[in-house]
Amino acid sequence: MSRVTLCGWGRTSPSVATLDDVSSESEIAIALASSRAIIARGLGRSYGDAAQVSGGTVLRSRIGDIGPIDDQGVVLVGAGASLDELLSESIPQGWFPPVTPGTRQVTIGGAIAADVHGKNHHVDGSFARHVIEMRIVTPGGGATVSPSVDPELFLATMGGMGLTGVITAVTLKLLRIETDQVLVDTQRFPNLDEVMSEMTHGDENFRYSVAWVDCMTRGAHLGRSILTAVNTRAQTTSNLLHSSHPHRRGSRFLFDAPNGLLNPLTIRAFNEAWFRSSPRLQLAKPESISSFFHPSTGSRLEPPVRSPRILQYRSACPKVPATPCAEHRTPLIFGPFASFLAVLKRFGPSSPGPLSFPMPGWTLALDLAHRSASLTRSARRPRRDGPLGGGRIYLAKDARLSRGEDEGHVSPARRIP
Repeated sequence: MSRVTLCGWGRTSPSVATLDDVSSESEIAIALASSRAIIARGLGRSYGDAAQVSGGTVLRSRIGDIGPIDDQGVVLVGAGASLDELLSESIPQGWFPPVTPGTRQVTIGGAIAADVHGKNHHVDGSFARHVIEMRIVTPGGGATVSPSVDPELFLATMGGMGLTGVITAVTLKLLRIETDQVLVDTQRFPNLDEVMSEMTHGDENFRYSVAWVDCMTRGAHLGRSILTAVNTRAQTTSNLLHSSHPHRRGSRFLFDAPNGLLNPLTIRAFNEAWFRSSPRLQLAKPESISSFFHPSTGSRLEPPVRSPRILQYRSACPKVPATPCAEHRTPLIFGPFASFLAVLKRFGPSSPGPLSFPMPGWTLALDLAHRSASLTRSARRPRRDGPLGGGRIYLAKDARLSRGEDEGHVSPARRIP
């Protein structure tokens, strides 16, 4: 054990805690019983202050074995294994996680704790939907839970951010694939209204879809977008290419830059170049699984010291008519604070987990360079005022809620006792 300073990937809220590496359920149970302030931690890829407890104990699991994948795609995975490690085993055998976030560097336990979602939530839901059963350790010891065995604990753990116990092993159902490539459709849209209308009416034909949104434009071009989608809705293996290429790792949006370089001028120039360089309409372009699903893969390491401090504003808001979409324009505008990466997705039905983030409707993620307290105050404003008040806060990403501040800003079903 050692005293260390920990933070999330956004590097906005560091805290000092005792870091304890554990490799068995008995070690975890002893640690839980001996500390009043304790939380489990994965790879530290949450943007906010998840998996931190100032002055307490942070457990880091070394239980990461990956078992054989059976002919139905069922696999037993140690909760400390990363998605990257699972993919390295599963893709050569023709299997893929049914839900994956934008990075491979997240542990399986962390994926359940945050109930992560991907580009296919409108079709396949969140990660929790595909978990068959799991092992959870509390101070009293370990237990296997599932939808039929202690379902209340099982569901509360989905999106519960580690507050119900420490996950040690997960039985997961994978998705059959035929290749390590997909055929990607790309289309540009002049504003937010048009891309949301297209996603509302066309997403059912696409298993995976996501839109990059330009937050630096105003007026009729506010939220101009680039929509990318993979048409595998009808069959899990349709529109895939047979390929002998080795699995490659993408890094489309990953870069290290001082905070000073992330300013409205440079972001506006980058967004202009990115939008203009994208095709107006391009159908069925071959792309590796990694570059499409994990554009910000990076390494397994904690955030580099040289990287900018990032605050991510992520909202979920209910279904609205495809047009007009004025409700969704407000969070795009942060005055002098420019978002250098904005991503829009459409959500399907909610997870049964009471703390899970997705809800039917939309989610918008804005990455902002964190420079001052004024940014924190500005980033709170859209979710406090206006239509987004009926939405939810993603506990895996949020770094701005203070104790007692959740009253009125998180729906009752989403409050932590």
